Amino acid sequence: MQETSLRKRREDEKSLQSTEPKTTNLQKELGLFSGICIIVGTIIGSGIFISPKSVLSNTEAVGPCLIIWAACGILATLGALCFAELGTMITKSGGEYPYLMEAFGPIPAYLFSWTSLFVIKPSSFAIICLSFSEYVSSPFYAGCSPPQVVVKFLAAAAILVITMVNALSVRLGSYVQNVFTAAKLVIVAVIIISGLVLLAQGNTKNFENSFEGTKLSVGAIGLAFYNGLWAYDGWNQLNYITEELENPFRNLPLAIIIGIPLVTGCYILMNVSYFTVMTATELLQSQAVAVTFGDRVLYPASWVVPLFVAFSTIGAANGSCFTAGRLVYVAGREGHMLKVLSYISVKRLTPAPAIIFHGIIATIYIIPGDINSLVNYFSFAAWLFYGLTISGLVVLRFTRKELKRPIKSRSPCTSRCSWKSSPRRNHQSNKLSLPGPSPSCDEIYFCKQYLWLFLPDVFKKKKKAFTCV
Repeated sequence: MQETSLRKRREDEKSLQSTEPKTTNLQKELGLFSGICIIVGTIIGSGIFISPKSVLSNTEAVGPCLIIWAACGILATLGALCFAELGTMITKSGGEYPYLMEAFGPIPAYLFSWTSLFVIKPSSFAIICLSFSEYVSSPFYAGCSPPQVVVKFLAAAAILVITMVNALSVRLGSYVQNVFTAAKLVIVAVIIISGLVLLAQGNTKNFENSFEGTKLSVGAIGLAFYNGLWAYDGWNQLNYITEELENPFRNLPLAIIIGIPLVTGCYILMNVSYFTVMTATELLQSQAVAVTFGDRVLYPASWVVPLFVAFSTIGAANGSCFTAGRLVYVAGREGHMLKVLSYISVKRLTPAPAIIFHGIIATIYIIPGDINSLVNYFSFAAWLFYGLTISGLVVLRFTRKELKRPIKSRSPCTSRCSWKSSPRRNHQSNKLSLPGPSPSCDEIYFCKQYLWLFLPDVFKKKKKAFTCV
């Protein structure tokens, strides 16, 4: 009797287990190198090839133009460090979405998800693909602009191919991103090295009296930042795929610290290279700055420039599609989107419905729009939610103090610094007084939080901790 009841109980348990739905989750398949490639590959896209003209037109001089480019890089780095704290504190994919959810509740997160789904992400995807199609088609229409039908058809084809690649495989999308990132770094290196060689040969005429003729106003500075920051957009893309990043507590901030300063240095040097062969007036009259640079420096191999610029833009488009699909997936998982958008392909482990839906919306955008109108459409909504998310970081420090913060962004301070022994030791903490000017807590915290990641494990066990008092 007991054996019969025991057998029946086991059969019931087996039937219960067989009927339970199995959950499918995103896999951690992206390392530090892939994270850096996603940041660099997404930021370096169409912006550096179309924004120099717009930034210069608002500053009207070489010196202020270069300062604006550097300031935009610093601003992007500071914003990314704030996002690094959020990303290591809330290790969920979806970028700003889970951060707004934790800080302000479901309503701002809901508004962000819908704004991103229908405005921010698809318009950005469409802008990059339109830039790609213009550079690809321009060599076939020398002396005139390519027809809009051709440009939009190529942009739609690019959206289709990129969408299918990212829907098929995470590894394939990551591999494509790594390859195109390497390709775009090649053209960036070619432009920078060519410019530095010309600079060393004495082509410094355009840098003499570089602030002469400057006519700055608050509105002009704002518009210059407006166009410069478009070239840096993508600095937060790694936060959209935190759940797929190996060891995010280490790799997320490290990828940011390596990736964004690398991009900033490249942008400044590329602008310096442009000014070694073009005056400010000539740059403003150029239809495609990089193509003009190639015609003057690399002829007869100038065809290399539009080819690799196309690689650069298609790599940025791939990174944008790769991360945007995760935002739609997380919003669907939270119930703020259609449930079908939260589904993951059991065979390929990709959020295929979300990626395909994002590609369809981006294709709709390229039909009536052009690059300039889409940039204006994109930027206001994007920076509105960037500011709201960073303000949410301040809110979370008061409302969610219990959350673990492996990385903590701090504003510069001049308070005293104390040396505390490791918690494993029982020694009392001793004050540390240094002669001369006191170092800022940001500098010490930077060394503590980031530079120790490069040390071998034997040194990490003996590291000390600095804190502000």
